[in-house]
Amino acid sequence: MHRSLHAPLLVVGGGLGGVAAALTAARLGTAVVLTESSDWLGGQLTSQAVPPDEHEWIETHRISPSYSELRERIRDHYRREYPLRDGVRDLVNLNPGAGFVSRLCHEPRVGHLAIREMLSRWEASGLLTVLTEHDPIAVHRDGDRIVAVTLHDRRSGLDVTVAAERVVDATELGDLIELGGFASVVGAEGADETGELHAPAVADPTDQQAVTWCAALELRPGESHVIDRPDGYSRWRDTVPAFWPGSQLSWTDVEPISLDVRERPMFLGSPEAAIDSEDRDLWHYRRILSRAAMAPGWPGNDVTLVNWPQVDYWDRPLVGVEPTERSVARAEARELTTSFIYWMQTEAPRSDGGTGYPELKPRGDVVGTADGLAKDVYVRESRRIRALFTVTEQHIGRDMRGDESGSELFRDSVGIGYYRIDLHPSTAGRSYVDVDCFPFQIPLGALIPRDGDNLIAGCKNIGTTHITNGAYRLHPVEWSIGEAAGALAVMSLDRRVPPAEIWHDHALTRELQSILSERLGIALAWSDDIRTRGSKSEAVRIPTPR
Repeated sequence: MHRSLHAPLLVVGGGLGGVAAALTAARLGTAVVLTESSDWLGGQLTSQAVPPDEHEWIETHRISPSYSELRERIRDHYRREYPLRDGVRDLVNLNPGAGFVSRLCHEPRVGHLAIREMLSRWEASGLLTVLTEHDPIAVHRDGDRIVAVTLHDRRSGLDVTVAAERVVDATELGDLIELGGFASVVGAEGADETGELHAPAVADPTDQQAVTWCAALELRPGESHVIDRPDGYSRWRDTVPAFWPGSQLSWTDVEPISLDVRERPMFLGSPEAAIDSEDRDLWHYRRILSRAAMAPGWPGNDVTLVNWPQVDYWDRPLVGVEPTERSVARAEARELTTSFIYWMQTEAPRSDGGTGYPELKPRGDVVGTADGLAKDVYVRESRRIRALFTVTEQHIGRDMRGDESGSELFRDSVGIGYYRIDLHPSTAGRSYVDVDCFPFQIPLGALIPRDGDNLIAGCKNIGTTHITNGAYRLHPVEWSIGEAAGALAVMSLDRRVPPAEIWHDHALTRELQSILSERLGIALAWSDDIRTRGSKSEAVRIPTPR
C-alpha cells in the first residue's frame, strides 16, 4: 500500500530550520507538511543533544520573536514542573543546568516538548501535518522543478509520496539536493576558487567537519554504573591521530584558537564538591541539569552533556559517500563515544586521586534513548546548494575585512546571526580552524539554488562555503534561515512566481523583507556598533518599503 499526500509546501527535515520554516508558513496561513527522520523534532537542539550555542545578544534583543518564544517555553517548563529553589524560579534568564557554554543549558527532551507545544495549535488547525520517522528516499522532478518527494515510514514500513508546489530541504545532510541531483558542494572549496584566507589551497570534498555522537551523564556519588567495555575500545584508547597531541581517550586536547595543547579534567576537585561549585571544568561546560538549582530534598543529581573534543569523530566523512560507508562512520562515531564513557568510568585519572569515575551514569531518558547516547549524530556540515549567492569569508571574516569594517551589508538580508567561524577538526586530517568574524546578515540569495525552480534550502545546506558554514551552522542562525525559507515559500506561492524571481526583482525582495520585519518582527540588520563588534545598541529592522 502506498499513500499519497498533497500540500502547497513540503518541508523535509524537522531540525531547527525545518521547524522554523513550517511554523512560519503556518503562521502566514499556508498549509504545510513537515517530515522528519527521527521521532523527535528539533535536530541539533534535541535529537542530536546539543545545548544551544548562541551569541552574546541573544537575551537582550528579540532578533527572532519565535526563537525567543522557544527559549522561553523551555524555561517555563522548568518553572512549572521542577522544584526550583527560591530565587532560581524567578530568574528572568533561568539556566536550568548552569552550564557555561550557553545561557540556556537544558535537557534535550524538554526542547522537544517545547517545540511540540509551539506546533500544537497549527497541527490542530489542519494547517500543519507532521510526519516523524519518515526518511526521504526519492525526489521526483520535472525539469528544474520538484513535483513530489517519496518518503519511507519506518513505523509502518510503507512509503508515502507528497506532492507540493514548493519544497524546503531542511535535512541534516542535504538529502533532497542529493536525491534530486541538484548542483551542490561537498566538503571544502579551494582558495583558488573562493579566495578565502583560511580555505585549503584546492578543493577537497573529503574535508568535512568532525561529527559528534553526544551523550548525557548523571553524577551519582557512591554508586557504580560502569558500562560494558566496547569491542573497539583498544583502538580508540591506543590510537594517536597525526594532528592531535595524544589519544582522544584522555583529558588532553587542543585549544581551538591558538592550537596550544591543554589539559582539561572533568572535575577540578572531587565530584561531590563540583555539584555546588561553578568551576570552569568539563563537567560544568555543558551541564544541562543542576542539582544546586533544586529545592532541598530533590532526589535527582547533576546531569551533563558530553559534547567535548574527546568525542569528535573525524575518521570518515558522512557527506558524498556511499550509504555503507556512511553507516560505518555513524557506527564508529557511536563506538568512540561509548569508549570515552567507559574510559572515564574505569581508567581516567581522577582530580581527587585514583582512577575512574564509576559514579557516572548514562541517562538515556534525557536524550530519548536506552543507552544515554543521543538519538542521532551531531552534524556540523551538510551538502550545500550551488546558490544564487554564496557567503564567503570575505563577507564576514575579521582577518579579511579589517578590524573595524564590520560585516558585508546585503541588500537582500532576510535575517541576522552571529557566531565565530568555528570549524572542528576535519576528515581531511587538519585541526581546528577557529577565527573571528563580525555579526552578519543572512542573504536571501544563499537560500535559492541556481538550478531548482521551486526548491529552497532551509538549514546549514544554504550557499555558504566550508569556511563560512562554521559561523552559519549554529542554533539561532539555523532557526532564522528556516524562518526566511518559510516566508519565501509562502510569498512565492502567493505571488505565483519562483523563489529566484523574488531575489532578482528588488521590489519583490523588499516585499519579502517587509513580511519578515513587519509581520513577523524579525530583525534583518544589526546596528552599526554591533555589526563592527560593539555591544550596546539594539538589533534594528529594515524599514518597511514605501
